[in-house]
Amino acid sequence: MSTYNSVEKEAIHSIINTTKELRTYYFKDLALTVVKMNKMTNGLVPITAPNVSNETRTVKTWIPMEAFQNVSEDQQKVGVVTYDSDEQFNLDNAIMSKVIRIEVFERDIVNLTNPLIIHFPVNNYTNHTNTNYMYSCQYYDEQGNSTWKTDGCNTTQLSDDVVRCSCNHMTPFAVLLVAVNNIDERQWDILSYISYIGCGLSAIFSAFAVLSFMFNRNARAEVSSSIHVSLSGALFLLNISFMLSEWAATLGKEEFCVFIAVMIHYSLLCCFTWMAVEALHLYLLLIRVFNIYIKYYMTKLSLIGWGIPAAVVGSLLTIQITHPLYGTINVKLSNSNATNAVCWLKEPLVLYGVNLSYFTVIFLFNLLVLLKVSRQIFKLKQVEKKKHKIPVKDAGTVLGLMCLLGTTWGLVFLGSGYTNYIILYLFCISNTMQGASIFLWMCLTMRPDKQKAAHTKSLSTVDTFTIDKQKE
Repeated sequence: MSTYNSVEKEAIHSIINTTKELRTYYFKDLALTVVKMNKMTNGLVPITAPNVSNETRTVKTWIPMEAFQNVSEDQQKVGVVTYDSDEQFNLDNAIMSKVIRIEVFERDIVNLTNPLIIHFPVNNYTNHTNTNYMYSCQYYDEQGNSTWKTDGCNTTQLSDDVVRCSCNHMTPFAVLLVAVNNIDERQWDILSYISYIGCGLSAIFSAFAVLSFMFNRNARAEVSSSIHVSLSGALFLLNISFMLSEWAATLGKEEFCVFIAVMIHYSLLCCFTWMAVEALHLYLLLIRVFNIYIKYYMTKLSLIGWGIPAAVVGSLLTIQITHPLYGTINVKLSNSNATNAVCWLKEPLVLYGVNLSYFTVIFLFNLLVLLKVSRQIFKLKQVEKKKHKIPVKDAGTVLGLMCLLGTTWGLVFLGSGYTNYIILYLFCISNTMQGASIFLWMCLTMRPDKQKAAHTKSLSTVDTFTIDKQKE
């Protein structure tokens, strides 16, 4: 099918090139209108797409003159195609409008400052299920994997049967019906308040953790505290960038929104990675206690904690220009026509393929370490266990480990989309409190004097920067 579309596109370009004035061509499966643009016109030029079959409703387009700057006058022509059938584009998608194609001779128009506008008449639908649906303006990616995508297109429903599409490129377009799991508008507001308050507190406690580390000499001598403060730093970046996400999306500056989206993604991956580093370090401390020495231990951990996420995000940024992965996305609220714009990943395959697989590996590793460490802790309290009483101190330790190692992120596996409000509330509350959890953890475990630090040093050389050279 991709070969057929490519041949068809070449034929359309050939017709555009040979056409001198306004003319409409009718073929078996499509109609093509070629319009010679007026070079004296600025802004948008209205062009009505040609009708096919007995269709009475017409697709209206507004073509930006920006696409015809710096080209010869004889090449200032545009072709608008209406397809009679969507068979060649329909990959098990619910296409709710006519498919139209907009082409300029021998040029691919992308990254328009002033987007082209299309008003699509859409088919009405009856919902017989509990699933929520919405109209979505999408384009057919002929140069990629031949699927429908939303990159560079914004959707506005003008009425029950008309949808406005604004897109920054010229390709085949249509309006699709997509299933969404939306958050109720009232629930969105409540969850937003929880998230912003929680993230604000988490950012404050994370900053306190970093400052206390900087001004505490004993803490700086311990690898454990260095790892805790690195995780706190990643959480601080995540919380701050997350709180800026909605605000950045409303500014209308896509470059700034891309920057915020990249920061959110990088800091999120850093949080996951430092959680894995926490698990590894706890394993070495509590399971393999004696005589552990790793040269440049903290340096290697830092390369893992900050470097691996940088490599992942950097590799995604290499294709940002040709295939924008970061930017503004609209979250539609159920029971309402309102949407919330946020800065985040625009491509679902990357969102789930990268983030979910990355987290799954770390989650399973952390969970295994948590179980092994918890078992080790409770084995030290055989007397209390025989009395069928779990020590409160050890239970608190395990709960602290759970927050510290990020197993609360495992709640994403229990949620069936955004409509599972119980899981959503637990997820928001537990994850926004991680900054406070780590700060309290550092306060409770901080060694008050050098004597205690020296004692721990004799047990494990992993947990201190000051290594006795005689033990090497």
